[in-house]
This record gives sequence, C-alpha cells and structure tokens, in this order.
Amino acid sequence: MILYFSATGNSQYVAQRIAEQTGEEVLSVVDCVREERYSFADNRIGIISPTYNWGLPSVARDFFQKAKPDTDYLYFVATYGTTPGGSGYFAQKYLGKPISAFYSVRMPDTWTVLFDLSTPEAVAKFTKTTENEIDAIISHITSKDKGQFMRRKTPAFMAKMLYATYDAARATSHLSADDSCIGCGLCAEKCPVQAIEMTQNRPVWVKDKCAMCLGCLHRCPPFAIRYDDGKKTRAHGQYINPNMLN
Repeated sequence: MILYFSATGNSQYVAQRIAEQTGEEVLSVVDCVREERYSFADNRIGIISPTYNWGLPSVARDFFQKAKPDTDYLYFVATYGTTPGGSGYFAQKYLGKPISAFYSVRMPDTWTVLFDLSTPEAVAKFTKTTENEIDAIISHITSKDKGQFMRRKTPAFMAKMLYATYDAARATSHLSADDSCIGCGLCAEKCPVQAIEMTQNRPVWVKDKCAMCLGCLHRCPPFAIRYDDGKKTRAHGQYINPNMLN
C-alpha cells in the first residue's frame, strides 16, 4: 500500500511508479482525510510527501498524527527540490511509529516564489537523477531494506528552525487572483484543505491558513493566482508533473 500527498503531481508520480512495479494499492492522503480513514494494514506501507520549508506539508503532518499503519515494513519517501530538509525527522516524530527506511527523490521545486520553472531547461535542472532515484527506491523496498537512504537531508536542529517559518508562509493573505480569472472554480475544487470558495465566480480564501502547496497557482488555466505581488511567481511560471496532468 502506498499513501501520498501531492499538489502538482510529483509525489503522486513517484507513488504510481513504485506501484507499477509492486502492484500495490495507491491512496491519496487528501482522500483518506476527507473519508476519515486513518487505519491501514498491509505487509508493506509507503508514505510519500513533498518537502515544505524543510519539513512536512500541514496536510501530511496532520495525517501522520492520526495515521495507524499496521505493517512490518513502513517506509517514507520525501520529494524535494533543493533538500529534503528534516522531513524524515518530522515524519518519524508525528507518526510515532518506527519507520523502517527513509528515501528521497529530487524533483522540480514548485515553490516558485523562489524557484524558476518557466522553461523546460529550468525544470530539467531538477530532474537529472529523478528516474534513477525512483528505480533505486523500488529495488530497496522490494527487498525490504532498512536504513537511512535519504540524500541531502538537513540536520534536525537546523530543520526545526527553518520549518518554523512555514506557519507564516502559509497565511492565505499572501494569495489573490487578478482580473484574468475566468471563474472556472478549479482552484476551489483542487484545494486539499478546502480553503477556497467561489463567490460571484471569483475565488475567496475562507481560511486564515492553508497548506500553501501552490496547487491553485500552478493549476489555474489563465495563471490568475499569485503569491503576494506576483512578480516572482509570474516570472517563474507554472508547473504540473507532465505525467500527472489531471
């Protein structure tokens, strides 16, 4: 069984690549939360999450605190752009159950407030090792290897300090939609924490904080959603994993 959280398709792609080889069931963490499903039993369970602010997205963090995986081999995979930070440390902390193995996969960093994904060449800088790293993970989990296989991780003490910035970053006051909005409602439909509602065909952020996954920004057809003044996110483009276009 493989559980994943993904806003733009990266972690979902990793989950499906693994499942293609193992034949295991793939479940979305967002769907599990909405169905209030937290108990899982299988001979092998994997949890895959992106790295946010050197830690876990709020969706994954909250899920970990309630999840009850019953397995003799539990593994965690962090997808990341620059570093998986202390995501493994936080996964272990919030799950409260020993994790057998930790892995990481470098993929495009979708925090376009900082990172440029505006061209195929910019995206390709992040994906040079992606497929080989996924292949290595498949080999490890098939053999149920145990240990720390995560690359470029940050020491826990440093990750704790950096992760503390996440709370301020995820204030929905940072987000807005400009006049190019077409009122399609895709942002509200896809928001993993239901922080957006459509009012008079315009998105309104109805919660003070969200996961700040930027899924709304990346999925918006006319690219109307911006973070703060939008200059950097506009220049840095949108990104959806090309293998996961839904």
